[in-house]
This record gives sequence, C-alpha cells and structure tokens, in this order.
Amino acid sequence: MKDFIKFTLATVAGLALTGCLLFVGFFFLVGIIAASSEPSVQVQPNTILTLKLNKTIEERATEDPLAMLMGEEYASIGLNDILAAIKKAKEHENIRGIYIEAGYYIDFPIATLEEIRRALLDFKDSGKFIVAYGDNYTQKEYYLCSVADKVILNPQGIIEWVGLSESPIFFKRLLDKVGIDVQIFKVGTYKSAVEPFIDTQMSEANREQTGAYLSSIWARITEDVATSRNLNTAQLNEYADQMLSMEAAESFIGAGLADTLAHKEGVSPYLKQLVGIEEDKKLKSLGISEMANIKQAQTPKTKNTIAVYYAVGEITDNAMAMASGSSEGIDGSKTIKALSRLREDDNVKAVVLRVNSPGGSAFASEQIWHEVVKLKAKKPVIVSMGNYAASGGYYISCAADSIFAEASTLTGSIGIFGLLPNIKEMLSDNLGLDLDVVKTNQHSDMGFPTRALTEIEKNAMQKNVERGYALFVKRCADGRGMSEESIRKVAEGRVWTGAMAKELGLVDELGGINEAIKAASEKANLEEYVLSSYPEKVDPFTQLMQKGKDEYISTQLKKAAGNYYDYLNIINRLQHANLIQAHMGYYPNI
Repeated sequence: MKDFIKFTLATVAGLALTGCLLFVGFFFLVGIIAASSEPSVQVQPNTILTLKLNKTIEERATEDPLAMLMGEEYASIGLNDILAAIKKAKEHENIRGIYIEAGYYIDFPIATLEEIRRALLDFKDSGKFIVAYGDNYTQKEYYLCSVADKVILNPQGIIEWVGLSESPIFFKRLLDKVGIDVQIFKVGTYKSAVEPFIDTQMSEANREQTGAYLSSIWARITEDVATSRNLNTAQLNEYADQMLSMEAAESFIGAGLADTLAHKEGVSPYLKQLVGIEEDKKLKSLGISEMANIKQAQTPKTKNTIAVYYAVGEITDNAMAMASGSSEGIDGSKTIKALSRLREDDNVKAVVLRVNSPGGSAFASEQIWHEVVKLKAKKPVIVSMGNYAASGGYYISCAADSIFAEASTLTGSIGIFGLLPNIKEMLSDNLGLDLDVVKTNQHSDMGFPTRALTEIEKNAMQKNVERGYALFVKRCADGRGMSEESIRKVAEGRVWTGAMAKELGLVDELGGINEAIKAASEKANLEEYVLSSYPEKVDPFTQLMQKGKDEYISTQLKKAAGNYYDYLNIINRLQHANLIQAHMGYYPNI
C-alpha cells in the first residue's frame, strides 16, 4: 500500500509537471506569435531603408513556427514585402534613401531580382539615394546592386562577373545500377523533362533551347548593368571572358563596376553624411518587414477589390499529391474552389493571377484553366508571371485577358509527357524478391512498376499523351487568339524567356506584379480600389499543428542543398505525381 501511494503521488506529480511545461510552452509560442505580428512603426526623420540580401526570397514569406521555437531567424522574406517597402520608402518624406548590403551568397532567382531592380529604379525617380556595399558580390547580387548611385566594395573583395551557365544532373547510370528502367512517353522535340532518366547528357534540342534562353537572360543582365554603370555590353562581356573576377579589388574600380573601396565600418559614416546627421549620432534605419508593415496614410474608402491570387509551386490534383514537407504547391481542387469564390464575390472587380510554377499534373492544369475561363467571363483576369510559368504554369495562364512576365521569366514549355518506372530488375535481381500476379483481364496490372509495358500498352500511353498535347495546344491557341499551327511552331515543349515569349505572342507585356495590378485596375475601370491576397495566409500556430517537423526538416534540407534541393527531391515528387504531366520537369540551376 505504501509503494502504491508513492507511485500514485509520483505519477500525479509527473502529470502536473508535464502540464506546467505544456502550459508554459504554449504561452511561449503564443508570445512569439504575438511578437511576430505587425508592429507599430514610427518613421523618424533622416531614416534609411536597409535591404540585406541574407534570406531567400519567396512570393510571400511564410513564418516557420518550429524554427521560431528553436531560436532561428526566418529563412525567407516575401517579394511582396520587398516591393511594398520600396514603394512606401519612395513616398515617405522621412525616408532619405536605401542601403543595400550584399555578400551573403544566397542564390536568388533572376526574374525576382529583375522585379526588385525595377522597383529600385522607380525609387530613384524620387531623387533619393541608393548605396550598396558588399564584402563580395555574387553575380546576381551585383545585378541588383548595380542600380545604386554608389557601389562600395571591400578592399579585399571581388565582384563575380563570369556569365551564365547551366549544369543539369542525369540519373540514368544510377538507375541502371540499381535496376530501374524508366518508360517514357512524350510529345515535343524540346520536352527535356524526361532526359535525366533516359540519357547521360543533354540532347542537341535541349542544348539549343538552353543556350538560347541563357543568352536571352544574359543579354538582359548586361543591358541593365551597362545602363546603370554607364558602360556598354561589349565591355561587360570582355570582363567576363577576361576573368576580371579573379583580379584585385582595385580592378573593379578601374573597370567601372564599383565606385570606391571601404570596409564595412566605413559605410555608416558615409550614410550619415548623405542624410545630414552628425557622426556621433546613431544612424536610424528600418528593415524591409518594418517598412512593409507601415500603414498607408489614407486607405481608399471603397469596397472595390482587386484580388491577387498566388499560384505558386507544382500543380497537383489534390493536397495529398504534394511533396512531403512542402509548404508550397497548387492544389487543383482548392485552387478551383478559391477562384470560384472570387468569381462570385461582387466586391472583387478584377483578379491578378500570380503564377510561379514549373507545371505539374496535366489534368489539374486543365481543370484550373476551365475555372480561369469562367472567371474571365465575369471579370478581368490578368496574369503576372514570376520566375517560372512553364508547361502547366503556362496552361493555367493562357486564358487570361493579358499576360505580364519578366524578361528573365522561364515560360512556354508547351508539351506533355508520361513517366512510368519499372523496378522489376531491382526487386528480383538485386534484392532477391520474386514477383507473381493473378489478374482477371489482359491489362489489369498495367501501371504496376513491377513489369514492363506491352507494345499495346505503350501505344495506348503514347496516344493518351498525344491527345493531352493536342488539347494543350488548343487551349493556348484559343487563349492567345492564335492558330493551332502557330502555337505548334513555338510549342514542342520548348522553354522561352519572357522577352522571347513576348516576341512570339505568348506574352503581352514585360513587367511585374505591380504592372499587372495597374492593368487590372484599368481593365476594370477602377480609380480607387483595395488589394486583397489569396490564398489567405495561415497563422503560425495553425501551421505548427498542420505541418510540424516534416516542413521544418524540409526547410533545413533546402537551406543545406541550395540549388540542388529540387534534384534531390525529384524522386519524392515522382512518387506522388500524376501519370500524365504538363511539367517543365526540372528547375534550371542557372
């Protein structure tokens, strides 16, 4: 009896202690979430906006509650916040200029940098200054920072300037070694999505299209930098070929890429001079998030709304098909419901569909296309393309009233493919597993990854893919007001940049989301309107309950693997992918 009482008391004490810890942990989390809510920011006179290139840039930043609990900073910042902060900084009388700090070696998508760069050029129209500093500048960072009035480089630093390249990874020899045969069905000479599984190098068609879009992007970069730095593109190409990046820091001054050399501590006194404060006074600055959260002085008194719907990530038939741990993805069924609600909402006068997707399920893409057509019949729909709007990403865009893209956006890739692995050799020869089957009909086990398809089944699969391609071409032709023959000439799975796509009639205008919003307001005849973004963001506590450790682990892997994360995750994606894909197939590691 005495031992029973001791055990009972110990159990009660343990439960009480656990309850206290959970109680404290809950309120600790609530406190973090409360602290992360929009602060009340007062902009003091002679303040500068500081843009540090030390986080990945997403369309809309999402808070990682598990990372918050572990004391880590947010790994990303939203492009929407960056653009809003720059616009508010231009208009706010107490903001004197912008300071950009580079040198963190974060890889940024070029189309995203192009959009930010244009916002910075617009900021300069106010007469306010932009100063950039970097211990070192990566090529992409320099592309953005070259817009500055003064580019400052560390005396021991370098500016990377070497041109562009792309190096895809091929899995065929690995698959051969482990006994996996990938059966491929496709339409499109340039549809290179399947090449990593069936070859060890790029096809000539893929090499052609890759060289073409790299040249297009590089032309845009050199033209922009040449304009900002009062150079010419021939000089910039000579610098790349001469390996100027390996020279001493002084060489960049002589080449006109930088204005002065200084250590980081020398930047603050210079900024104080520009804003007109004494050297012993503290320099006042605001970060992107702080500036973005400053409320507008006057909010339009109207119910007229332009809805910005973010279609970001791979297109799937449903949420279960999304890759494990992914916080992004275009769930076909959810997207259709959301667009339907926007169609029925009388306060929503126009919709900007922001597409940043390499594509995905051909079936889901067709269903979303159908909903976009219904939406357009009732109110204006303007597409704004981000880094990618290719294959299925173009499929869901082509029906819009007009399409905006960045010059460096990768789009097009109008093509379809199917992919079915046969793992019989791996199971039987390599692992010693014997397989057998009982079936009621000749093709009952078609699609099982434990046998090769018969010729009849292969022909049926190819016809299915060709039928999907024909429908894709028709949707593009109808949406763009072009003939199917004209679309086929620029289709074949070929990837184009936004600049190339505009010349081909696949895109209407070069510009970003702000230009798309302006076009939507004009199309809807709105002088005053409010913006509302969708899908609605989930609060951090709900995220923690829904995602948990899987998303945290995925985030950490992505941070560690960088550009190669998407290659490492490709098998996981294929496990959940629809059999017929309208997908670019890979993420170019430019």
